[in-house]
Amino acid sequence: MMGDTIPAAGRLTERVWSGLDVLVEKRFAPLRGRAVGLICNPTSVDRRLRHAADLFHGAPGVRLAALFGPEHGVRGDIQYMAAARGGRDRKIGVPVHSLYGNSAGSLRPAGRTLRGLDALVFDIQDVGARYYTYQATMLFCMEAAAQAKLDFFVLDRPNPIGGRHMEGPALRPGFESFCGVHDVAVRHSLTVGELAALYRQERNLDLVLTVIPCRGWRREMRHRDTRLPWIFPSPNMPTPETALVYPGMCLLEGTNLSEGRGTTRPFELFGAPWLDADSLSDALTAERLPGVRFRPVRFVPTWDKHAGRRCHGVELFVDDGEAFRPFRTGLACVAAARAQEPRRFRWRTEAYEFVEGIPAFDLLCGSPREREAIERGLGWRDLEPDWAREERAFARRRAIHLRYGT
Repeated sequence: MMGDTIPAAGRLTERVWSGLDVLVEKRFAPLRGRAVGLICNPTSVDRRLRHAADLFHGAPGVRLAALFGPEHGVRGDIQYMAAARGGRDRKIGVPVHSLYGNSAGSLRPAGRTLRGLDALVFDIQDVGARYYTYQATMLFCMEAAAQAKLDFFVLDRPNPIGGRHMEGPALRPGFESFCGVHDVAVRHSLTVGELAALYRQERNLDLVLTVIPCRGWRREMRHRDTRLPWIFPSPNMPTPETALVYPGMCLLEGTNLSEGRGTTRPFELFGAPWLDADSLSDALTAERLPGVRFRPVRFVPTWDKHAGRRCHGVELFVDDGEAFRPFRTGLACVAAARAQEPRRFRWRTEAYEFVEGIPAFDLLCGSPREREAIERGLGWRDLEPDWAREERAFARRRAIHLRYGT
């Protein structure tokens, strides 16, 4: 996407260290003498691309007793909403326990998998959106650790879309799910370490929590400013630019529109076989959304929605990452597509992340308000005053948990 692929001219870039890098520098001192369970995936690498499982396996005084794999698995080779299996890690022979199976119960570590452990360690790259299920995995593991009286460590990592701009509606009671496990803004602008502290306080967890902080990260930084390697956090998150649009464009999962899965630009493209690409692009341009431009496109997904069929839609180009507001943009995209062809547009009603009876769009938004507004022909500007109030309320709640300055 134009404007965000490399640091802007004149922008100072610094070498940032992840929590794992800091822990390696400390020679794993906080974990020595402990039997550890590591919650990890392919993003769990240090700045030299060494995986945390391998580093823990060879760390002096640390016994790596188990690996826990979130959605997409420890090695990241499983598609979204597909069950992962346990077993043993091929490389180091450590038992692997899946935290994403075929039922809601599979999302939490079973008590038997925690026996003999002294601590759980979480080291996974988040993308800064409430929907991203690794945050739910972290919370469920924190709750399990509190019940089992295990210490919990978070190896912090930068928020790849920055730590300043919050956006999106609150999550109302009754609309919790694996893609919205706790009431935070859709774009929360926290690191996983900051989220963990917020979870511990607001869920009243009796838990010894230790966050190994990043070094050198500032809240205005996005991923390309950090000079850290970008490892796919999930199969459809190929670039940091995908992460930037995701807090809005993930809303399309709650519809029958293609969100670009099955293309090389998931979430940056969207469309459907029955849409008019030029009219849709014109309609979105007329919305005057900040920081983004639109181009009419045609594409053929190789899998997922409308696989093998020509779709007509729009490509997003973010040309001002500071001004861009992904949630407002995503809602505008859904509203414009529905307005163009309301008879063919559908909300997703089948089970979504193990929840039945609630439209997926409502789970993503956190209530039926946004869906009902779109059905009445309202747009993002009509909802903005409500969002602004909820964003301010979340800003007050999060303030005491911020670890990094600007």
